[in-house]
Amino acid sequence: MIELLRKRRSIRKFQDKSIQKDTIEILKEAVLRAPTSRNIMPWEFIFITDKDKLKKLSEAKQHGSAFVAGAPLAVVVCADTTKSDVWVEDCSIASIMLQMTGLELGLGSCWSQIRNRKHSESESAESYIQNLLGIPEHFAVECIVALGYPDEEKEPVLYSDLPVKKIHTEKF
Repeated sequence: MIELLRKRRSIRKFQDKSIQKDTIEILKEAVLRAPTSRNIMPWEFIFITDKDKLKKLSEAKQHGSAFVAGAPLAVVVCADTTKSDVWVEDCSIASIMLQMTGLELGLGSCWSQIRNRKHSESESAESYIQNLLGIPEHFAVECIVALGYPDEEKEPVLYSDLPVKKIHTEKF
């Protein structure tokens, strides 16, 4: 796992290459294995490969989601907010498990935050996606994770560049 963490980087440029169905099935299994508080599993995942929908998803917020259009796969991570008060944490855990599993399978990925972001001055990014994908109102949209075969290379962050001063022992 530490080797995957060392090479994980946000990838925003993807090859024009589809992800095989068996690989997508592994990604689906990964998110369903994500731990949740009290095993409530408030999350739901929408796997999208349709180019037109990917383009529309890339316009979900004012900036920071354009790269979704170039991905062969996007996963919208949302949750039934009536089931759990820690749905944000549960969705976040599932999202990183999706990204790390993708990395292990040779895919790059990038998270696009949706919760608390704007699509336009009059509409939230969340509302835009709910309308686009038919997501019920009592579901909140946490993020979009775009995945694909990387079309860019990024060097790992060196250990010497890590913010080790953020680590405390015994007290702050």
